[in-house]
Amino acid sequence: MTKNNDPNKESLVDIAVDPEVLARELALEIEIDPLEQIDEDSFSKGLNITQECNEALKMLKGNREERIQGLRIFCEYRDSRSFPLLLPLLDQPCPVERMSVVYALGRNPCPTAVEKLVSLLETDDNAYVRRATAWSLANYDNQIVLKPLINALKNDVAAVRLWSSSSLAEIGNVSLENAQLAAEQLLISLKIDNEPGVRSNCIWSLSRLYEKLNNTLQESFVDECTKIALFDKEPSVMEEAKTALDSMGMQGFYN
Repeated sequence: MTKNNDPNKESLVDIAVDPEVLARELALEIEIDPLEQIDEDSFSKGLNITQECNEALKMLKGNREERIQGLRIFCEYRDSRSFPLLLPLLDQPCPVERMSVVYALGRNPCPTAVEKLVSLLETDDNAYVRRATAWSLANYDNQIVLKPLINALKNDVAAVRLWSSSSLAEIGNVSLENAQLAAEQLLISLKIDNEPGVRSNCIWSLSRLYEKLNNTLQESFVDECTKIALFDKEPSVMEEAKTALDSMGMQGFYN
């Protein structure tokens, strides 16, 4: 995975997200970026987590700018009191707000949100919202998320495929059956996807699933990594393959 060279040290739930950074990417799609209107000093730096969450809960009931400020807090902290306030915001027309809510629900997994998140991944017309959903669904172990993530890896734009490929490592680890199904598509995408970042993340995910895979899938993964480590034209993908082989104790396969 492009975020970490060691597939054993980091999972998606540990990766911080900042809607403000992603909102800048949306600047070309929306007339006004509401995150740029937020006063970053509106919170005292000395407030503790409980106080910040208390303030954020109030903000979720405010206007759009206040809601987004509150959402930024719940993208960082976990507080189950946020659930009933977060869920209705998934239907907001502003893509920055929907994206922020999705990330907050990734940091604060709410079982009753999973069907709506799956629906957003499958139908939302904004790729940044779908990308956020692909990340957030990694934190839900509900069986219904596996097929939508596989379909997103097969069919969506590169940014969504990138996070779908990573999230499949988390969902694949839920069960042996999930691992086989996720790995089958990850191997296909590793071979045919034209985006180096997606292919790197497929290797990262397959490395995390490796111990759960049957012998045929394990052998296919090792063979593909060996080919990539020896012959791939993309240096980043080649290095990811070498890292995967190293993690499996197979350094000699490409030397």
